This record gives sequence, structure tokens and C-alpha cells, in this order.
Amino acid sequence: MKVFEKAGERNTDETIALVVEAVKARNINHIVAASTRGVSAVKLHKALSDAGLFPGVNLVVVTHNTGFSRPGEQEFDNAVRESLVSRGVHVLTCPLPTRSLNRAIRNKVGFSDVEIVAATLRVLGEGIKVCLEIASMACDAGLVPPDEVIAVAGTGKGYDTAAIIRADSSHRFFDMKVRDILCKPYNF
Repeated sequence: MKVFEKAGERNTDETIALVVEAVKARNINHIVAASTRGVSAVKLHKALSDAGLFPGVNLVVVTHNTGFSRPGEQEFDNAVRESLVSRGVHVLTCPLPTRSLNRAIRNKVGFSDVEIVAATLRVLGEGIKVCLEIASMACDAGLVPPDEVIAVAGTGKGYDTAAIIRADSSHRFFDMKVRDILCKPYNF
């Protein structure tokens, strides 16, 4: 496992290199990657293509749901979405399993038990929490099977976390397994 000194965008290129290496070494055919605006997703797609792994590898890019930051606003650049989709990348936009309705409950009554799950996962880092969420989201959407995937996420902008996860649907969230952590930040 690679441990980065600090979290954030500065680790994107090395995280992507570790993902490409893991795809080659472990013969994992599904990658699920978080991306808020699309910049890191484009870099990942290019690296996989340059390595001759794409389109053989199923790449699923998971965005924030519309309204995540501001009502009615989608943060993921539509031109980037269209470009990735035209190249055979799946772009999934839907609510995070540990946010949506649970956030509404917390905002209304002050507490939601799912917030405990999210807070507990953050003990390992924001990126690990997101890796588990996006793996289940892609499985819910039928874009990856309940099998091993490489999940890629970050803290803020860029990528700094990658893990091999046995994905499963969100209603089987606790049946998922983190098989290996390829990289994560030390200070997050």
C-alpha cells in the first residue's frame, strides 16, 4: 500500500498509475471512479487508454447527484460527460447511499443513524468512505457486478485513494469487503 504524506489533488497521477498497475497485475476488469467535475476522470480514462486497457476495462465514473451543492445544479461538466460517454465510459449520477434521504432526516430532526456509518468510514479516510459508496452505487445501477472492482476517490479535488473492493448493492452495503487498499493519504 502506498501512503501519501498529504491528501489531495497532488496525488492524482500516482494514484492513477497505481490503478493501471493493479488492473494489469490483478486482472480486475471493473473500475469505479468518483469525479465531481470530470477532470480526474478524463485523466484516468486517458491513462487506461494509453496503457491499452480501455475499452477492455469497464470504467464507471460516478458524479455527485444534481443538487449536491446547490439546488438544481450539476457540478459535472456536461461536455466532459458527453465526451466520456462517446468513448464508452459509463457516467453515473445518483445520490450517495450515506447522504440523500439521511441528510434530509438529519437536517430536519438532527440525527440519522446512517450518519454514524459515514462517520465511522471516515476514520479510514474520506476516500475509503467514497470508494465503498461508489462501488455500491455502480452495483445498484447494474454497471458493475457484485464482484471485485477497483474504486478510486479522493479528498477534495483529484485522486488520493484507491482500493480493491468486493462490490455489492447498497442494500447489502455491509456485505462488501475491502480486499486491499492500493493507496490512501496519511494526513486527511
